[in-house]
Amino acid sequence: MAPSALLRPLSRLLTPARLPGGSSARSKFYVREPPNDKPDWLKVGLTLGTSAFLWIYLFQQHNEDVMEYKRRNGLE
Repeated sequence: MAPSALLRPLSRLLTPARLPGGSSARSKFYVREPPNDKPDWLKVGLTLGTSAFLWIYLFQQHNEDVMEYKRRNGLE
Protein backbone atom coordinates (compact mmCIF):
# COMPACT_ATOMS: atom_id res chain seq x y z
CA MET A 1 0.00 0.00 0.00
CA ALA A 2 1.37 3.40 -0.91
CA PRO A 3 2.23 5.80 1.92
CA SER A 4 0.08 8.53 0.36
CA ALA A 5 -2.98 6.29 0.69
CA LEU A 6 -2.29 5.96 4.42
CA LEU A 7 -1.74 9.69 4.90
CA ARG A 8 -4.89 10.79 3.10
CA PRO A 9 -7.29 9.97 6.03
CA LEU A 10 -4.81 11.50 8.49
CA SER A 11 -4.55 14.72 6.53
CA ARG A 12 -8.30 15.15 6.84
CA LEU A 13 -7.96 14.96 10.64
CA LEU A 14 -5.19 17.54 10.68
CA THR A 15 -6.99 20.19 8.63
CA PRO A 16 -8.65 22.91 10.72
CA ALA A 17 -12.37 22.63 11.23
CA ARG A 18 -14.54 24.97 9.21
CA LEU A 19 -17.15 26.90 11.09
CA PRO A 20 -20.47 27.60 9.36
CA GLY A 21 -20.97 31.08 7.99
CA GLY A 22 -22.14 33.79 10.43
CA SER A 23 -25.88 34.41 10.50
CA SER A 24 -26.90 31.54 8.25
CA ALA A 25 -26.24 28.97 11.00
CA ARG A 26 -28.75 28.49 13.81
CA SER A 27 -27.95 26.68 16.97
CA LYS A 28 -30.28 23.90 18.08
CA PHE A 29 -29.62 24.80 21.68
CA TYR A 30 -29.99 28.13 23.36
CA VAL A 31 -29.68 29.33 26.90
CA ARG A 32 -32.65 30.80 28.68
CA GLU A 33 -32.44 32.80 31.85
CA PRO A 34 -33.97 30.82 34.71
CA PRO A 35 -37.08 32.44 36.17
CA ASN A 36 -35.77 33.96 39.41
CA ASP A 37 -39.11 35.42 40.42
CA LYS A 38 -40.70 31.95 40.87
CA PRO A 39 -38.33 29.41 42.46
CA ASP A 40 -39.10 25.71 42.11
CA TRP A 41 -39.92 24.96 45.74
CA LEU A 42 -39.91 21.20 45.22
CA LYS A 43 -36.28 21.30 44.06
CA VAL A 44 -35.37 23.70 46.87
CA GLY A 45 -36.98 21.43 49.46
CA LEU A 46 -35.36 18.30 48.08
CA THR A 47 -31.96 19.97 47.94
CA LEU A 48 -32.11 21.31 51.49
CA GLY A 49 -33.59 18.08 52.85
CA THR A 50 -30.93 15.97 51.20
CA SER A 51 -28.19 18.27 52.45
CA ALA A 52 -29.52 18.17 56.02
CA PHE A 53 -29.83 14.37 55.90
CA LEU A 54 -26.27 13.96 54.67
CA TRP A 55 -24.85 16.29 57.36
CA ILE A 56 -26.75 14.46 60.12
CA TYR A 57 -25.57 11.11 58.76
CA LEU A 58 -21.98 12.42 58.58
CA PHE A 59 -21.96 13.54 62.24
CA GLN A 60 -23.61 10.31 63.37
CA GLN A 61 -21.08 8.20 61.47
CA HIS A 62 -18.21 10.28 62.85
CA ASN A 63 -19.39 9.77 66.42
CA GLU A 64 -19.71 6.01 65.86
CA ASP A 65 -16.21 5.90 64.38
CA VAL A 66 -14.75 7.82 67.34
CA MET A 67 -16.46 5.47 69.81
CA GLU A 68 -15.16 2.42 67.92
CA TYR A 69 -11.63 3.89 67.87
CA LYS A 70 -11.71 4.50 71.63
CA ARG A 71 -13.09 1.00 72.29
CA ARG A 72 -10.40 -0.70 70.17
CA ASN A 73 -7.55 1.28 71.70
CA GLY A 74 -8.78 0.94 75.29
CA LEU A 75 -9.26 4.66 75.74
CA GLU A 76 -12.66 4.34 77.38
